[in-house]
Amino acid sequence: MSEERVPVGTESGGERAVEMPVVQLLTGRGFITGKSGSGKSNTASVVVEELLEAGYPVLIVDTDGEYYGLKEEYELLHAGADEECDIQVGPEHAEKVAELALEQNVPTILDVSGYLDEGAANELLRETARHLFAKEKKLKKPFLLVVEEVHEYIPEGGGMDETGRMLIKVGKRGRKHGLGIVGISQRPADVKKDFITQANWLVWHRLTWDNDTKVVGRIVGGEYGERVAELDAGEAFLQTDWTDGDVRRVRFKRKRTFDAGATPGLDDFERPDLKSVGDGLVDDLQSITEDQQRERERVAELERELAQRDRRIDQLERELESARDVSEAARQMADALSGTAANEPAQTTLPEATMDDELDRLRSENTALEAEIEELHERLDRRTDGRDGSEVDASRSAVADESADTEAAGIAAEIEAASRRSLCTEAQTWAVIEALAERKSATASEVALEVTAPFQHVWTLLLELRGCSCVERRSDGTYTLSSTARDLVLGSADPLAS
Repeated sequence: MSEERVPVGTESGGERAVEMPVVQLLTGRGFITGKSGSGKSNTASVVVEELLEAGYPVLIVDTDGEYYGLKEEYELLHAGADEECDIQVGPEHAEKVAELALEQNVPTILDVSGYLDEGAANELLRETARHLFAKEKKLKKPFLLVVEEVHEYIPEGGGMDETGRMLIKVGKRGRKHGLGIVGISQRPADVKKDFITQANWLVWHRLTWDNDTKVVGRIVGGEYGERVAELDAGEAFLQTDWTDGDVRRVRFKRKRTFDAGATPGLDDFERPDLKSVGDGLVDDLQSITEDQQRERERVAELERELAQRDRRIDQLERELESARDVSEAARQMADALSGTAANEPAQTTLPEATMDDELDRLRSENTALEAEIEELHERLDRRTDGRDGSEVDASRSAVADESADTEAAGIAAEIEAASRRSLCTEAQTWAVIEALAERKSATASEVALEVTAPFQHVWTLLLELRGCSCVERRSDGTYTLSSTARDLVLGSADPLAS
């Protein structure tokens, strides 16, 4: 491969063929530029076509969805967000994409044009490049990464994020491992100059903006800065290290495959039949999506079950406390009537021992559930591999919201039941809860005066509300609204509203 060359065009004004060495294309740093319509994307496609024709895979970062036409002749994996892609992928697929492209020699178009979330597209590119770089350190296999609109990732004016820094790392250190990169942009003035000046092959198509032609003048030479605006479509100045820096005026040949990036015209055209990769490759990527979705669904299911068990534990603990209060009240009444403290305490009508056993069982099961949920969360976090985990966080947030809504509905139902068991009307019940919400604590008499309701009615309601998680009775005999009721009931709507 060290002497293998591929044809890309001819020298302008003559018939002499222009060829480029494969090893330099695959492992070096290239830069292709030119204004819209000058031929820069065609040149990039010609280079890619020749490498594919020679049997060398590449990975193309397509920002405008214009490279799928390569599938007219070549079997490429088209991965992105659109349904037209072979497979819809996200950042969690980055390692598998890198593995298929580099280790299994599958030419790949990473189409980031269809992502509504720019952060997800950036993360996918960053993680794919990172995995390519890491794998190349071991494989040391010639491989080319092609990046369209490179100024968006490595801008000259600053503001470069982690994705840009990863691409710069590939440019500076990838070559010694076999990983090359070529950046494509229509505005060289907007691209970080370190990337351009360290490129070992550069293609300058027609440029007309002063800032861009000045870049040509500084890097190639003053005369070329003046002449670059005169180039015809498809023509370019080619500057390469392997020709001792000589600059040639080259007419690049036309790409063979369907030009998906051509400006639409009035003439009808038919989209050609496109080749597809094997179903097995797509299945490998699809399985990652399915596995992650199953794990998220399992987390949501377990967290809902855990919330239900927690509510059951709270209910049993309240019933147990109520039963003990009834038992103590019965004992005290019996003592008062008999005039002696020697009587046996009245037996509770609720099976305390059975309830204790039930509580122990539920707590034990909850511990196991919590451990399983934690393990699933860790597996999902590992899938994000140090990223921000926004999708996982969104899933957890949705589960938390659903759990909170369920808990609020449960408390509202308990309050409604308590209201029916008491002497208070529903309106009086709501007034009592509002009165307690405005105070840190209050006695039953104070609440009755505030809501203008009979003391006996308020007292029976407070007694019933103690049986749910809405009202707590302090040691000084005052009542207070629980934080759960304050957050989940008063924070939304009337709990008694249908």
